[in-house]
Amino acid sequence: MNDDHNSSREETLEASDASNEERVVVQEETTNQTVRPITPSLHYAGFWMRFWAYLLDLIVIGSISRILIYPLFRFLDIETASGDMFSAVNMATAFIFYLYFILTTKFFGQTVGKMIIGLKVISLKAPGLSWSTIIFRELLGRYISATIFILYVLVAFLPKKQGLHDYFADTTVVHERSLQLEKPAYS
Repeated sequence: MNDDHNSSREETLEASDASNEERVVVQEETTNQTVRPITPSLHYAGFWMRFWAYLLDLIVIGSISRILIYPLFRFLDIETASGDMFSAVNMATAFIFYLYFILTTKFFGQTVGKMIIGLKVISLKAPGLSWSTIIFRELLGRYISATIFILYVLVAFLPKKQGLHDYFADTTVVHERSLQLEKPAYS
C-alpha cells in the first residue's frame, strides 16, 4: 500500500438533493476508518403541510380571540357584531393574529400548528431568525400574502417551497426532523 493511502486526506463528494447541492467531506484516517460527518439534508415543507399547520394556527388564534377579546369587549360594552372591516373587534383580532405569528416564530421558530405538524422556519442567510426578518416575514409578508391569497400557492412551485413572504425574507419552512444532526457514521 502506498503512503498516500495511510496518511490522512480529504475527499470531497457531491451529494445532490432534489433542488439543493451540498458538499459532504469524507475524511480517511490512518486506521483506514472513514469518518463521514452527516450534514442534514433539508426537507422543505410543501404546500399541503404548511396549509394544515396554518389551519391549526387559525384555530388557536380564533380561540385566543374568543377567550380574550370578545369577553373584554362585552365587558366594556363595545360592539362585537360589526361587519365593518375596520371595527374595533376586527382590529383587535388582527393584532392578535400578527402578534401570535411574530412571537411564536421568533421565540420557538415555529407556531403551534407547525409544532404539531413538525415544521420549522429557518433563515437561509443567517444562523438564526432576527427580529427584522421575523417582522418582515410575519407582518408585511403575511399581510401581502393574505391580501392576495393566490400568492400562498407559490409554495407548491418554488424549488425551496417558499411563499412570497419567505422569498423576500430569505426564509423557508422545513420538516423539523431534517434539522436533527446525527452522529458521524464510521465505516
